[in-house]
Amino acid sequence: METPGLVVRGQAAPFCAALRSLINNPQYSDVCFVVGQERQEIFAHRCLLACRCNFFQRLLGMDPGPRVPGPVVLSTVPADAFLAVLEFLYTNSVQLQRHSVLEVLTAAVEYELKELRELCLEFVMKVLDVELVCEALQVAVTFGLVPLQEHCIAFIEAHSQEALRTRGFLELSAAALLPLLRSDKLDVDEAELIQAARSWARVGAAVLERPVAEVAAPVVPELRLALLAPAELSALEEQNQREPLIPVEQIVEAWKCHALRRGDTARGAPCRRRRGTLPREHHRFLDLPLK
Repeated sequence: METPGLVVRGQAAPFCAALRSLINNPQYSDVCFVVGQERQEIFAHRCLLACRCNFFQRLLGMDPGPRVPGPVVLSTVPADAFLAVLEFLYTNSVQLQRHSVLEVLTAAVEYELKELRELCLEFVMKVLDVELVCEALQVAVTFGLVPLQEHCIAFIEAHSQEALRTRGFLELSAAALLPLLRSDKLDVDEAELIQAARSWARVGAAVLERPVAEVAAPVVPELRLALLAPAELSALEEQNQREPLIPVEQIVEAWKCHALRRGDTARGAPCRRRRGTLPREHHRFLDLPLK
């Protein structure tokens, strides 16, 4: 009976270094990508990409001939992120950077690279800060990355006021903003949250060229107007007349809570205080149901 062979392994470092030297190296390359809005040329090797990634196997498999094909245009992925993807495909390792990790994560999801996706998620959670968290939340919501979404929301709940002042907050989609506005754990007063929602809607209205009220329509029902004192609610109503943001019916419901000195336990959230809600004299009535 023949003795089974023994698998012996050489040193991994020189092998990895040799493969790394092939990344974006025109020598022996047989595919060129034109990447990002800058249309940067990046060179690669079809056989390696195809055997490592089903996405590239499908993308490159249509032209199996020996000739060097024309450039493959990938305009949505930035060059730095694409090079990070190649680094992972060639060496099974990647050097991630805080400023570009979300772009690498997006590429990993789109290219169906589960291992790279998990490495990016782990890195994001380690480096998450106020400036990055809203951008990370948007990526999480866009691609259904539930653990990252929950982690981002928990971070924003703990750093609410700072997060609301970031550019990333203003650039959130309505779908990403909704779970924040539904949270009872936001450490911010409702008056400040309403102003932040107005700023968010103004930015969206400018980008989409739509009315502020139309942009805000999906999210404003989550604003808890009954938490405002009567003077604040009157000021909000006046501002709303100048720049419509909140449906009149929602303001009327808030006035109803004030007039009857009762909350609305049937609807729950409109009268429920958040962690950062500042106390007001009428709040002691909000836990009592409407008759």
